[in-house]
Amino acid sequence: MLTVWGRRDSFNLQKVMWLVDELDLTHDHIPAGGRYGGLDDPDYRAMNPHGRVPVIKDGDTIIWESQTILRYLAAKYGADRFWCDDPAERSLADRWMDWSQSKLQPDFLLGVFWGFYRTPEAQRDVAAIDRKIAHCSGHFQLLDQWLADREFMVGDTFSLADIPIGTHLYRYFNLDIPRPDIPNVASWY
Repeated sequence: MLTVWGRRDSFNLQKVMWLVDELDLTHDHIPAGGRYGGLDDPDYRAMNPHGRVPVIKDGDTIIWESQTILRYLAAKYGADRFWCDDPAERSLADRWMDWSQSKLQPDFLLGVFWGFYRTPEAQRDVAAIDRKIAHCSGHFQLLDQWLADREFMVGDTFSLADIPIGTHLYRYFNLDIPRPDIPNVASWY
């Protein structure tokens, strides 16, 4: 039985739960983090020394870090849809997953979303948020160009690369911030 720890409003848990749903995996969900607490409990820290969500336990295997969890679940349960044994072909999705975590996430999630949405208006650093919005505009314009001649991030089928970028866009399109014209991204989303 697969067990997943995290709170439903966690960006990183949402990536994992999206793939769990795509793979139709039976699982238990244990709310953890945020208002649920528990991340400093010794049993939880034994699973994840960083005290962050999400964490999964699959039999005797414990995994933390959302992108690593996605790759694990894809390799174990989604070989026919989400995993390829050819490293070159698999790298197509890996590149976009890593880009989303190293470029998009710091600018959007940490800069715009946390700076704008999660920070009380009186405490917002508007200049810093505006810089991050500009960076995100560049990221999403790049995605728009990339998606101009493909249906999904790595071609004609939904892949692991679509999940982390899609979770960013869920928040991006629901914030009242300026956005560039990105019709291919909007269509893909």
